[in-house]
Amino acid sequence: MDFSKKNGYSKKNVYSEKNDYSEKDSFSEKGVYCLIFENRACKIEVGKKGNFSFYPGFHIYVGSALGPGGLKRAQRHINLSQNRDRSPRWHVDYLHLSPAFRLVSVVYAFTSARLECALASRIGGDSVSGFGCTDCACSSHLFYRTNNPLSEINKAFEALGLSTLVLEL
Repeated sequence: MDFSKKNGYSKKNVYSEKNDYSEKDSFSEKGVYCLIFENRACKIEVGKKGNFSFYPGFHIYVGSALGPGGLKRAQRHINLSQNRDRSPRWHVDYLHLSPAFRLVSVVYAFTSARLECALASRIGGDSVSGFGCTDCACSSHLFYRTNNPLSEINKAFEALGLSTLVLEL
């Protein structure tokens, strides 16, 4: 497989906020989330960003849902992965639409604080350069692991003082 420098994986790796939203379980609340995909090796064209090559394993996408719809955005991701019935809007939508990728878990927490980049920094490690971070200074919001990272993701949320909810699909 050919991995270009632009679309390859890079190493990268502080923050704290305490919110206890453990009693709330509604997608209408604001929050931050991670999508965990399992995938086979593949190459996908991601809109104007071009072709990206992906190792087989697991990819973690970090997103925020601070707009008026709140975590309904996470529900949108689940629906798109299951139905594959819409055109792509964001970088991550291309993963949902690819037969090489399967959404296996959604990890989320309620917060109105902007913690998406802090969470991405906590997760760190191998990343797909320039993916999902056009509106911030991060180098990536898509990370790679060879094994299922669910427990690692939960720990990253906890390190930010957030209680997680997990949907396994």
